[in-house]
Parts: sequence; C-alpha cells; structure tokens
Amino acid sequence: MEANGTIWSHDSLRNFHEFTPAVQNHLKRFCIVLDSRCCVLDLYLTLFFALLASAFGAYLHMVWNIGGNVTTLGFTGTMIWLRFTPYAAKRLFLLYLSALLKGASFGPMIMLVIDFDSSVLVTAFVGTAVVFVCFSAAAMLATRREYLYLGASLSCSMSILWWVKIASSIFGGSTTVVKFELYFGLLIFVGYIVVDTQMIIEKAHHGDMDYVQHSFTFFTHFASLFVRILVLNMFRKMKKGRKDRR
Repeated sequence: MEANGTIWSHDSLRNFHEFTPAVQNHLKRFCIVLDSRCCVLDLYLTLFFALLASAFGAYLHMVWNIGGNVTTLGFTGTMIWLRFTPYAAKRLFLLYLSALLKGASFGPMIMLVIDFDSSVLVTAFVGTAVVFVCFSAAAMLATRREYLYLGASLSCSMSILWWVKIASSIFGGSTTVVKFELYFGLLIFVGYIVVDTQMIIEKAHHGDMDYVQHSFTFFTHFASLFVRILVLNMFRKMKKGRKDRR
C-alpha cells in the first residue's frame, strides 16, 4: 500500500482486463486537458515568435525602407493564403511572413515615433503586453464562459467604429473624433482579447488544436492594441510638450 492509500498487489500486475467505462472517461478527460495545455503552450510560443518576426520587419524597413502599401497588400494576401492552407509547416511559415510584413507596414510610423521620442515606443509596447497578458489571464481563469456572448456586441461596436472612420475620412475628422476612434477601438480590441481567448479554449476542448490560426488571431489583436496605445502616447507626449513650452 502506498502513502496515498492506493493498494497494489501481485494480482494487480496480472490483471489484463479491459478498462471500465468510468476509467476510460477519466483517461479521455485527462487527455483533453493535456492536449489543451499543449495547445496553449504552442499558441503563446508561436505568438512570441510572430512578434519577433514583426519587430524584424520593422527593422528591415528602417534599413531598406520597404514598408508601405506593398507590404500591407502582402500582409492581406498572406493572411488569406494562411486561411486556405492545410499543411502545418507551410502555415507556420505564412504566419511568420505575415507578421514580418505587418511589422514592415508599421515601420514608417515607428520611425516617426523614434525620431520624436523613443521612450514612447517602449512605453507603448510594455503597456500593450501588460494589457494583453492581464485580460488573457482573466479570460482563462474565469470559471464561466459568459464572455463568449460579448462577441455580438463587439461586432456591432466594430461596425460603428468602421462607419465613424469612413465618415471622418470623407468629411474630415477633428482631433476629438480621432481620439474617440482610438479609445473606442482600444476598448473593442481589449474585449476581443477576452472573447477570443475563451473561444480558443472552447475550441481546444472540442478538439480544434489549430494553434497557428489562433496565434494569428492573437497577433492581429496585439498589433491593433499596440498601434492605438502608441498613437495615444504620442498625443499625450505632444500635449505635455506644448504645456512645457508655455
């Protein structure tokens, strides 16, 4: 008899009978949990390398000035290609390629921020990482899945934001409208982090272990958050600079 109360005997070693249904169900639940944890680990490791690829893309723009409309179209093309590619290795390559192109597309804005104040870039990245980790953890630790029902509200909010952007581009937008777009978009993508985290967990529990597509979803949310926090920090720094000059 072991310390935990489990009884072992020679008869146990000679028992070759099939597992009972209760034992089989227990093993299935254990395998599902184990697969889900492996999927989460693969997901966040893949997301980490995608962020590195994006940073490398921004660096390539600083060296060769490659960022612009071409890289934006390339990102859109690889995003569509990724969705319709079945092979895991190729999909992983497409994910990193799309992240690199996205980083190159952000290159002009990042260079502008660095020329203005490089600390804004660091603050924006750290702030984005903290927000992403905190809300992802909150979604994973939640005992219920009620956040999944926020998806419809977020889609409606995204459509409102889209129409506001179209109206401001046609009729011209003031600084107040731009700030509204930034803050409203920030709240929307924070909500999407929570909803998509729980959605990915639910998919993993039901056997969907497509960590590449899940990592791509998180990467796009991270990039959207980063841009908004970066621009808001720029506004804050510029406003503070004007006050100091007075």
